[in-house]
Amino acid sequence: MPSYLENRSIVYPLVWLMGITVVLLGVIAYFNWLFSVIGLFLSVFPFYYIFMIDYRMRKETEEYITTLSYRVKKVGEEALMEMPIGIMLINDDYYIEWTNPFLASCLAEETLVGRSLYDVADLLIPLIKQEVETEIITLHDRKFRVIHKREERLLYFFDVTEQTEIEKLYEDERTVISIIFLDNYDDLTQGMDDQTKSSLNSMVTSILNKWANDNGVFLKRVSSERFIAVFNEHILQHLEKGKFTILDDVRELTSKQNVPLTLSIGVGSGVSSLPELGTVAQSSLDLALGRGGDQVAIKQLNGKVKFFGGKTNPVEKRTRVRARVISHALKELITESDKVIIMGHKNPDMDAIGASIGIQKVAQMNQRDAYIVVNFQEIDTSVARLMTEIMKQETLSSRFITPEEALELATGDTLLVVVDTHKPSLVIEEKLLYKIDHVVVIDHHRRGEEFIENPLLVYMEPYASSTSELVTELLEYQPKKEKIDMLEATALLAGIIVDTKSFTLRTGARTFDAASYLRGQGADTVLVQKFLKEDVYTYIRRAKLIETVSFYKEGIAIAKAQSDQVYDQVLIAQAADTLLTMDSVVASFVISKRSDNVIGISARSLGDINVQLIMEGLAGGGHLTNAATQISNISVEMAEEKLKAAIDEYFEGRLKE
Repeated sequence: MPSYLENRSIVYPLVWLMGITVVLLGVIAYFNWLFSVIGLFLSVFPFYYIFMIDYRMRKETEEYITTLSYRVKKVGEEALMEMPIGIMLINDDYYIEWTNPFLASCLAEETLVGRSLYDVADLLIPLIKQEVETEIITLHDRKFRVIHKREERLLYFFDVTEQTEIEKLYEDERTVISIIFLDNYDDLTQGMDDQTKSSLNSMVTSILNKWANDNGVFLKRVSSERFIAVFNEHILQHLEKGKFTILDDVRELTSKQNVPLTLSIGVGSGVSSLPELGTVAQSSLDLALGRGGDQVAIKQLNGKVKFFGGKTNPVEKRTRVRARVISHALKELITESDKVIIMGHKNPDMDAIGASIGIQKVAQMNQRDAYIVVNFQEIDTSVARLMTEIMKQETLSSRFITPEEALELATGDTLLVVVDTHKPSLVIEEKLLYKIDHVVVIDHHRRGEEFIENPLLVYMEPYASSTSELVTELLEYQPKKEKIDMLEATALLAGIIVDTKSFTLRTGARTFDAASYLRGQGADTVLVQKFLKEDVYTYIRRAKLIETVSFYKEGIAIAKAQSDQVYDQVLIAQAADTLLTMDSVVASFVISKRSDNVIGISARSLGDINVQLIMEGLAGGGHLTNAATQISNISVEMAEEKLKAAIDEYFEGRLKE
């Protein structure tokens, strides 16, 4: 710091003193000029000294500023040329006009001037064209945060390789908690003797311990059917690449011992709180079990869920004890409500209508009024025939209401029962879900990511053939004050027959038990066939659709309608069912434009191919052997390409939800 700047506090008082002295000498001169002259002579020396000090200080300041300007300029030049920050100037044609030496050294080039970005770093082109201000890119195995100054056509490059490596290391080391559940352990070991059960436990524990040791996983058995596994994100990524082969290993090795045991795994990751990780892991496990088990569910931070496995048909595992418990719980909820509103999915099929009629009967048995929500403009031919019969019975027909009427009837004490779906986006009137707080969900589909929030009671059994089958079992444990009417029993039986394709698909022993019960209540099988009849015109249209069939892979048949032809979802599904009956066809897909200007795809299989996973890859869902999806704003040809891509991903084992 120059002395001038340090001594400004001294100079200014002296200047003031000099001024005061001049004034005093003027006053003295008025009275005695001799004293004034002497005083002036004596004041010359201090004044001269003051001016000399001020001159010297100004000189020092000028020299300091000159030196400082030089130093600042020199530092700027050195920073521009020597600091580890890359700088690049480009023109409008993406040619490099100038770079500093640091950037050239990073790109292993002597000079970059005059070269095109397309040759040097084509990754920068999208960043510049899209006018992105900052982005991290990789150049010559180094990661740079690039800042784009559009007006100056200037690019700054900050080397963040070490930072990204540390971030990746942190992400890789984050804790993951997984809950491993033996799906059917209790059922398999129920009749085993101690020696056989001990042998099975040893085998399963040995398989899982080997898997844990091979992959660096800490594994602890916490109960007869439950394990806790702790590992990190890096190991999780490795397991995902291997598609969790432990599922196949356990299934195959136990099958050789005639005890087909399967695993369900719920994974919690992406959060730092251990209690929250455990909650996410349990939630993921519930989701895997709700979809039928034998699979892995991994909830992600963005709300999406990854699924691995689930390629086997779920074994029937529900018990009559659970059905009785659910039936009694439903009875209590109904009796605590002022009324019951029942709602299925959009474009309801026979199963949704049959199950709705069954729940209406449950409410009637418990002395409560129940109403079924139906949009009469969105029903197919078979449901329309059923509705024609229902309209002949005033007692039953008066229970069918429109969505608008349902919204008016709903109160704070109303119970809403959703049947044959668990997705809010698929229900007939989504507003009812927000208006009514008390909701029950009864469904036989595998649970998907989308689910109705905070239901009071959930009865989801993917092992059941249909929702009508589940409702029939619930009816058996209700008070017998009201006898089931013939038409009501027939509607339930029709729902079972439609979803099982006349007891050929997804049919278990409980399915026949339910059908037997309904037959005993007067269900008319001839009337069911009358409901399911089709006209010749529909048959011919379906035949023309089937005529377009082609084979994409071995055993996979794909039929698609012309882009200007419109088919309803029922006819598309029937065409897929028909294709599945053909020789050498193990899976069928039918694509067509729907009347609501979306593309519908129906998928069917015999069980070797999980069409549910394929349809979930296209934002759809369903069962292992029966699934569908709807795609908006797309052509039939584009839908076919997306379908083929989803099939390819399924066979590569990389399909995600």
